[in-house]
Amino acid sequence: MTDADQAREQIRQDAVEAALDKLDLDTKARLLSGQDMWSLPALPEIGLKSLVMSDGPIGVRGVRWTADDPSVALPSPTALAAAWDPALARRAGRLLAQEARRKGVHVLLAPTVNLHRSPLGGRHFECYSEDPYLTGAIGSGYVNGVQDGGVGTTVKHFVGNDAETERFTVDNVIAARPLRELYLAPFEAIVANAHPWGIMTAYNQVNGTTMTEHRYLVNEVLRGEWGFDGYNVSDWMAARSTTGDIEGGLDVAMPGPTTVYGPALAAAVRSGEVAEATVDEAVRNVLRLAARVGVLEGAPAAVAEAPAPVDGQALARELAVRGFVLVRNEDGALPLDAAAGRTVALIGAAARDARVLGGGSATVFPERIVSPLDGLTAALPDGSLTFAVGADPSEEPAAADQGFELHAVCRDASGAVLGTGSLPSGQVQWIGDDLPAGASYETMASIEVTGRFVPRESGEHAFGTRGLGAFTLAVGGRTLWEGVQEMGNEADPFEAFFGAPAERARIALTEGEPVEVSLTCQVPDMTEMPLKAIMFSLLHLGPRRDADELIAEAVEAARGADTAVVVVATTERVESEGFDRRDLCLPGRQDDLVRAVAAVNPNTVVVVNAGSPVELPWREEVAAVLLTWFPGQEGGAALADVLLGDAEPGGRLPTTWPARFADAPVTEVLPGEGCLEYGEGLFIGYRAYEKHGVAPAYPFGHGLGYTDWTYESLEVTPDTVRVRLTNTGTRPGREVVQVYLAPAADPVERPASWLAAFEGVVAGPGESVEAVIALPARAFEIWDEEARGWQRIGGVYEVRASHSHGDTRLSATLDIT
Repeated sequence: MTDADQAREQIRQDAVEAALDKLDLDTKARLLSGQDMWSLPALPEIGLKSLVMSDGPIGVRGVRWTADDPSVALPSPTALAAAWDPALARRAGRLLAQEARRKGVHVLLAPTVNLHRSPLGGRHFECYSEDPYLTGAIGSGYVNGVQDGGVGTTVKHFVGNDAETERFTVDNVIAARPLRELYLAPFEAIVANAHPWGIMTAYNQVNGTTMTEHRYLVNEVLRGEWGFDGYNVSDWMAARSTTGDIEGGLDVAMPGPTTVYGPALAAAVRSGEVAEATVDEAVRNVLRLAARVGVLEGAPAAVAEAPAPVDGQALARELAVRGFVLVRNEDGALPLDAAAGRTVALIGAAARDARVLGGGSATVFPERIVSPLDGLTAALPDGSLTFAVGADPSEEPAAADQGFELHAVCRDASGAVLGTGSLPSGQVQWIGDDLPAGASYETMASIEVTGRFVPRESGEHAFGTRGLGAFTLAVGGRTLWEGVQEMGNEADPFEAFFGAPAERARIALTEGEPVEVSLTCQVPDMTEMPLKAIMFSLLHLGPRRDADELIAEAVEAARGADTAVVVVATTERVESEGFDRRDLCLPGRQDDLVRAVAAVNPNTVVVVNAGSPVELPWREEVAAVLLTWFPGQEGGAALADVLLGDAEPGGRLPTTWPARFADAPVTEVLPGEGCLEYGEGLFIGYRAYEKHGVAPAYPFGHGLGYTDWTYESLEVTPDTVRVRLTNTGTRPGREVVQVYLAPAADPVERPASWLAAFEGVVAGPGESVEAVIALPARAFEIWDEEARGWQRIGGVYEVRASHSHGDTRLSATLDIT
């Protein structure tokens, strides 16, 4: 830190203390309680503006559920981690800071750095990796990038929120060593390397204590041992105890206006249950954040001048390319031969209707989405591309989207219109004050989702609802269904509030002929609700054709083409926030489709559009397999770049890809009597595969490019690894040199090997390059619970310079004392 930086920091600290001194108890307690869904109250008497937060893992939605102000949609966090490039993650963070500033947002509720403990984790796509070191490195890059732009981050979910089932109440029982060496490690690395301005504590318990009340992990470890000086905000609705939360180090309870803080906290101080000094410390943390983001008068913002503008569309495309992982490429099937006259059969419903992002709080509404069909149509010569549906992964109605133009009309009990608002899809999700102008919860009696639908196929169309309450569904001026949806037995409150999708009626429609659609929801009395919200959806499912006929059509298209590109995908009902997966199967008849196409075309390329691992039982039957994750808004353009060889697929697996579900070492995500034992200890991901002697489909770190690399020499010292390698192929390329440590004879229980460090290098054809990689001291340490500290384990280690965990290119021994 320069002298000027130190001077500015001192001014900020002085401004924080001066502001704190002016606040009375009730105002302090109010500041720690959200004023609405996304913000803290302004306090003009101390020059404090309202501090605004927003969901932001892959885009900045802002405070409104609307597409009127579109957001750049980047690839999913797992895709970002697949690039194995913290500098690229930093560039992504700078773009998101730019988006946040444009939308008046001061803090992003991201990144998510929980681990891929099990491939069944429903929110797997929103986390980076199964490996704590890679997670910490990518997370540090992301946080540094966002905060370079003067916007705060909130690293989440601290800690142990590695599955979704019963996430509000589950007690995750984690032994000291895996807790420190795996699950806390990414948070610790980010605090050390990126100095985040915020942390979000999770819903769950860890070892019997709710995380928002976890005095040991928050006050003693996070703040005491690591020196974290940012604010600690609860996950939304996670704060449940006034005294437990404030004593446990929770600064802010969200969302407002009714939380366990505010008047309840002031009363706890007055009754002697809570010391006012404890409240002051929480307020100090919030004011420090406000000073850093520039909303506290008299305090210079941490960033005086924003970084240079970033082209969001271009970076989204680059990130997608860099995250694509080519796991199979037999006989150089990719890149495709672009010679004149070569034809491509593009197959799969997901090629037309791409899933570019995960569900839940990661949802944003981009200005445009480039599907694989869009991307390849634009890139290939006219007449060289055909399309066939082949198989559709969607087997139940989803929020009305393609072909629909919808808006919401809010009416009072007399039927008079109070306000109207645009809708990005058939989903209404208004929380707190996010209502159309003129509408209020007190005066609204009904909300009508209405507009026009232009079918793209003739046949019987299904319509439905999702949500709780009384509904009336009409299509073409005709009422098709009226009824009430009661609450079911869903374990997750959000899932219960959204309800399960339900088909209500079917009607025959004609391709290209517009029809009026309407779904009216009666608004219940919300007087007693602490958080007022309206969530329901108009659902649609296109005509269902015979599955065998669709596959037969795809087979004929593939038979007549030089190359078949099959896009397979998951759906929001397979992986999303709020629930965990039950298996790793692709939905619908997609596996049958791939096998049938591969049987008639040896040049079959399969593109896997999924946020986390799925079984690929046909993988040895096809020429190439490309994993694209949830690739963001430019995914289709990036896919064309990679398939046609304009760019190299840059990704390496950030998580092990199992051959089949039965091989996955950790599949227990369902609590028993409220507890989930992390009985596998240190052995998750590749650590577990190696321990059990199970070969995955594709190992951690695996990924192919369009060139070849020869590893020529390896030099090691206790703190540095030097690897010299040469690009022996015919194209420029990037290689990720992965360094693993393997103890020769271990005096303690540890994995057989683990990732210690990595470095990306770039070289042209025939060029040599040297990777100089620092070996972190922590790579040789374990947590000693008795000593309450880190213990260095000496002895002989094999240092492996590898292309992946399963592909060691060079090794050397190192004797550590």
